[in-house]
Amino acid sequence: MRRITLFISGTGGNALNLLRACQEGRVAALPVLGLASTPKAGGLARLAAEGLPVAVVTRPAFDTDEAFSEACYQTAEAADAGLICLCGWLKKLTVPRRWEGRILNIHPGLLPRFGGPGMYGLHVHRAVLEAGEAQSGATVHLVDDAYDHGRILDELRVPVLPGDTPEELQKRVYAAEMELFPRALAAYLRETA
Repeated sequence: MRRITLFISGTGGNALNLLRACQEGRVAALPVLGLASTPKAGGLARLAAEGLPVAVVTRPAFDTDEAFSEACYQTAEAADAGLICLCGWLKKLTVPRRWEGRILNIHPGLLPRFGGPGMYGLHVHRAVLEAGEAQSGATVHLVDDAYDHGRILDELRVPVLPGDTPEELQKRVYAAEMELFPRALAAYLRETA
C-alpha cells in the first residue's frame, strides 16, 4: 500500500477528508504523516486527533525555496512516504527529479484559466465571478515547478449561480473538492500501481 504525506497550511479539511477516505478503504493508501507549513495551521490538531503523526516545516527557517522544499521532502522521506498530497498547501515547492510525478495538488478552481501565483482561496472565486463564468469547480493535478501547472488528473465542475458571492461559490467548490480529491487519488494510485 502506498504511503502518503498530507501537506497542509490551514484547517486541514482536505487532508482530513483524504485520511478518512483511506481509513474507510475508499482510497488504497496509508497516510503516514501530516506536514504543515506553519505551527498555526488548525489542521495539525485535527490530524493528530485522528492518530496521524504531524510535523511542521516553516519557510522563514530557510534561505531559498529549494532549501525549504528539500526539508519538506526529507521529512516526508523520513516517514517512508512515496507520495505527497497538497491539501490547501500555500507555499512554493520546487520539485526535484526524484519527486516528479509523485505530488498531487487540489486547486479550488478550473485550471489552467484560474490558477497561478496569488490564485488561492477567495481570490480564485472572486476572479471566476468577475469573469462572468457559468461554471467553476476544483482541479487535481500533478505538481511541477510552476504554480498550478502540472498534468491535470481530474476536475469536478459546479454551477455559478446568479447572485453568488465569493463565499457562496467557495462553499460549493469546497463540497466538490471533498468528492474530487479521494476520487482523483484513487484513480492515480490505480494508474501508477
